[in-house]
Amino acid sequence: MLRAENLTKIYRSGEDQVTVFEGLNFEIHEGEFVALVGESGAGKTTLLHLLAALDTPTQGAVYFDGEKVGEFSERQRAAYRNGRIGFVWQMHYLLPEFSAEENVMMPALIAGGDLQSARSRARELLSEVGLGQAMTRRVGELSGGEQQRVALARALTNKPSILLADEPTGNLDSATAERVSGLLTKLHRRHGLTSVLATHNAGLAQCADRTLHLAQGKLIETVSSGAH
Repeated sequence: MLRAENLTKIYRSGEDQVTVFEGLNFEIHEGEFVALVGESGAGKTTLLHLLAALDTPTQGAVYFDGEKVGEFSERQRAAYRNGRIGFVWQMHYLLPEFSAEENVMMPALIAGGDLQSARSRARELLSEVGLGQAMTRRVGELSGGEQQRVALARALTNKPSILLADEPTGNLDSATAERVSGLLTKLHRRHGLTSVLATHNAGLAQCADRTLHLAQGKLIETVSSGAH
């Protein structure tokens, strides 16, 4: 479903250049749950941004279902990001003055969906992540774990085929992180997702089918954990 070919990202600043990674080649198959691990600064976030077409590679290409993402028109890129990809960030980027329900409705409304369908979908997803009783509460009043669950529901609003998550448990205490990890694996299965999660959380990485280890600009190992 996703393929990287000779993927290279170099940042230039004046005379200086920083090579984040170089010549990465890997495939992520439909339905796989892949953990992306590595030290802070190894380039995990940059790699997720390239997979989501939020950034462009210096060299190489990302393919989605055999199509070269770099050759998409602006309209196709927007449709890919908004319709095929669900993204969960370490910071939830929710609108604190809006309710949980309104936050989850937002992607559907931006995509041109009607209000009633968007509300129905939001309620269904919030119930699924255990926030059925908190739909009308303002996000700013919710705990960190609850906010991250709202962010998860929001990521699934437009029925994406791919879930990309960047340190989704990074700002949570260990007990809350464990609950969110369990929820992520359940949602992955229940929604038939292809998931790529950048994480420092060993428990979450162990839930994955495979672990891609990014270090010193290379993917140095692909470990099958046997988890399915």
